[in-house]
Amino acid sequence: MGKKDEFIVGLDIGTTKICAIVGEVTDEGIDIIGIGTHPSKGLKRGVVINIESTVASIRKAIEEAELMAGCEINNVYAGIAGGHIKGFNSHGIVAVKHREVSANDIERVLDAAKAVAIPLDREVIHILPQEYVVDEQDGIKEPLGMTGVRLEAKVHIVTAAVSSAQNIIKCANRTGLNVSDICLEQLASSEATLSQDEKDIGVALVDIGGGTSDLVIFHDGSIAHTAVLGLGGDHLTNDIAVGMRTPRNEAELIKRRYGCAMAAKVKKDETIEVPSVGGRKNQSMSRQVLSEIIESRVEEILTMIYNEITRSGHNDVIGSGIVLTGGTVLLDGMIELAESVFNMPVRRGIPEGIGGLVDVVSNPMYSTGVGLVIYGSKQKRGSHFKIREDNIYSKVKTRMREWFAELV
Repeated sequence: MGKKDEFIVGLDIGTTKICAIVGEVTDEGIDIIGIGTHPSKGLKRGVVINIESTVASIRKAIEEAELMAGCEINNVYAGIAGGHIKGFNSHGIVAVKHREVSANDIERVLDAAKAVAIPLDREVIHILPQEYVVDEQDGIKEPLGMTGVRLEAKVHIVTAAVSSAQNIIKCANRTGLNVSDICLEQLASSEATLSQDEKDIGVALVDIGGGTSDLVIFHDGSIAHTAVLGLGGDHLTNDIAVGMRTPRNEAELIKRRYGCAMAAKVKKDETIEVPSVGGRKNQSMSRQVLSEIIESRVEEILTMIYNEITRSGHNDVIGSGIVLTGGTVLLDGMIELAESVFNMPVRRGIPEGIGGLVDVVSNPMYSTGVGLVIYGSKQKRGSHFKIREDNIYSKVKTRMREWFAELV
């Protein structure tokens, strides 16, 4: 077994699968050295609905990853998704002490930006700086050391339901894992699939998972908008199960083996064998019927995403187009259908910029897991994620001590 501190582990707790990916930081970058996956049984639309089933799935995925990587896993970076995720833009302004922007000034302006009314049942997951303004000079990405008297920060704040975040941490803790941090899943996927050029020009990343479709829009290198939509690949499986009168597990296999998102690409005389329910004989059905079922649902998902991009007001800044990732985008015809819906360039996003088991993880379904490893490697602090500190008195006392120290 290797030393546990040498490795970074991403834990993607998805609706259809739990995926644990082990990365090792090297001089050249990050090498993926282990991967473990297991079907997910205890989640619905990205939210934990059964603790015991989720814990069992996490344990099996972690054991598989440990075996492959030859290490013991104690700490993980966990992904979070679901319809409860909300993102919004905010800004804060502070006076610069000593006329030169210090790390303390940056911390204070970010505190000012997040000083917005947030319901008690919600928790801030991310504060993502978009740009800083020093004495009306905007477009600044790194203000440290600049001269000025007024510092302003424009940020994107992501919040989640406290209960949903707590349940993810609880499931990980029940398997003996510490959660070093929680990361929004589409933010993690963007770390693995997007280039810096795309982020600078403007790009929308859509992660179509099992239970949800997650959207993140970048402009000028920063996150401009995030959203989570409650439709995903599981809805395709349900449609196939109902439309072709077959069990759900068989519908999933049919979707992966014969599925196509554009009926026009399928020959009319192609047929497939479809298992029936209730012990009836297998039936022979047209593959085109299957494709029509899939196409209508995929078109609905893509149209919802297009409407969300339009509603956000950022459809004019997506200069480099759309990147689709997640297991569902492996369907044949997906990119062509997306290009017709969005009317702009679309590509399939796979994890890039990594070493090690590249052949294994070069798949859209592993984008979030690999992205969590990359996200973890960029985090300087190893403090464990906590949901709302109970002792608010100690927080106030600590902050007052800091103020008095600044005055001296």
